[in-house]
Amino acid sequence: MSTTLQQKQLLPEVSEFLAGGPLKAIIGGKGVASSNGATFSTFDPGSGEKLAEICDLQAEDVDLAVETGARAFRETAWAQLPANERGALLHRLADEIQNRIEIFAQIESLDAGKIYGQAVGDVQNLVDTLRYFTDLAQHVQHRTTLAVQGHEAWQVRHPWGVCGFIFPWNFPLLLIGWGISPALAAGNTVVIKPAEDTTLSALYLAKVAKEVGIPDGVINVVTGVGPTAGAALAGNAKLQRMSFTGSPEVGRLVAESCGRNLVPVKLELGGKGAAVVLDDVDIADTAEKLVGAITFHSGQVCCDATRWLVHSKIYDQFVDECVVRMKNVAIGYQLSDQSQMGPVVSEKQRQRILDYLKKGQAEGAELVLEGGIAEVPGREGHYVKPALLAGSLDNVAAREEIFGPVAYLSTFDSDEQAIEMTNNTDYGLANSVWSSDLGRASQVAEVLCAGNAWINAHNLFPHGVPYAGVHKSGMGGGVLSIETLMDYWRTMSVVRPL
Repeated sequence: MSTTLQQKQLLPEVSEFLAGGPLKAIIGGKGVASSNGATFSTFDPGSGEKLAEICDLQAEDVDLAVETGARAFRETAWAQLPANERGALLHRLADEIQNRIEIFAQIESLDAGKIYGQAVGDVQNLVDTLRYFTDLAQHVQHRTTLAVQGHEAWQVRHPWGVCGFIFPWNFPLLLIGWGISPALAAGNTVVIKPAEDTTLSALYLAKVAKEVGIPDGVINVVTGVGPTAGAALAGNAKLQRMSFTGSPEVGRLVAESCGRNLVPVKLELGGKGAAVVLDDVDIADTAEKLVGAITFHSGQVCCDATRWLVHSKIYDQFVDECVVRMKNVAIGYQLSDQSQMGPVVSEKQRQRILDYLKKGQAEGAELVLEGGIAEVPGREGHYVKPALLAGSLDNVAAREEIFGPVAYLSTFDSDEQAIEMTNNTDYGLANSVWSSDLGRASQVAEVLCAGNAWINAHNLFPHGVPYAGVHKSGMGGGVLSIETLMDYWRTMSVVRPL
């Protein structure tokens, strides 16, 4: 490890894990290198320093992982275990993740550029999600009698088999929890493809899973780049189910591959959410919360409120409050206690954000707060400043997902106009409504065209509430609820005439 990282007081377990390279994929409980010996490097977004060398799996290696997961489903007792016995193992895994929360959080913070405190929250969310679905699975009846005249009939539920998952780089561990927890609790096996920018925490999770006694082959992690390893996983005909979280552009490719093999696919895609700020809000409090949302994880949040639609009566005062707060956000290295906003994940992502600021202005947007490159002394990372644009919602920066700390402002004069403006998008993931009148807020929220609407808050994910997208934001079901768990059982009807 470099001097810079040692000065951040990394835990010995983290340093040891990163020093063990090239890090191998985990297939059937064993480390597996690429069949052609290829590797790639992963870097700390906050310093630009190399973290580890990782094996770059090829298509045949991914096929081996799927076959291994399928064989584990057939040959181990995982799928046949009573729910309470399988649950005991999953609770043991959750407990051990909890015990090592600081190790997981440091790995996640280093790899994703995530503020350490936020990384701790993500690891805790993984623990909570694993426990939620594990407990939920123990209360589901696997045999349901059907009342059918003249027949004895019932339905039985069975796990599908091996399930594939492709995860993005913004919330690696949290989204792994949302994805694999219901699949494992239902008795399936999984093959995880993490993003190449943020592979480390998935590998450490597989290591811990083996240590606590999860059978080999139940949790497999394939490392590599999207066009090779990701494409091979999405296109594998032996998968029983597929789940992808990421951009609509890549989601289409995954859906096409799954469609050719008739593999059911769940897509959790991007968003261009709106915050509808009505004229009766507490302006300072609303500004504080929305600035917190757009700067959380440097705005790299698919369900974020990136279009701020503000009633014309309070627009000027609201904007002034937001500008002051955004200027005061402490930008710095993700493992520093003083930092409120860390780097974006890569230089490619930083350039994307800067390009959208230029394109937005070129199409006539007003630059309310400049944004741009942020300088962090002693760090060569990928830092940007928060930015505010304003103008017509026809602007490219108001239509397309930027994935950075950039909000686009526009005004409205009536609730009806705000609703129309909010729904005028190809996306449909999440919006929020801000008002001191809860009846008025509810009326607006219920007619917005999206999978989720929040009132006087943004980015709320309580376990038990379905979270999903519509239109360009997703298809095939959501996450975090009983419906998600049911997705990972197939049903079969059994009937005999009386």
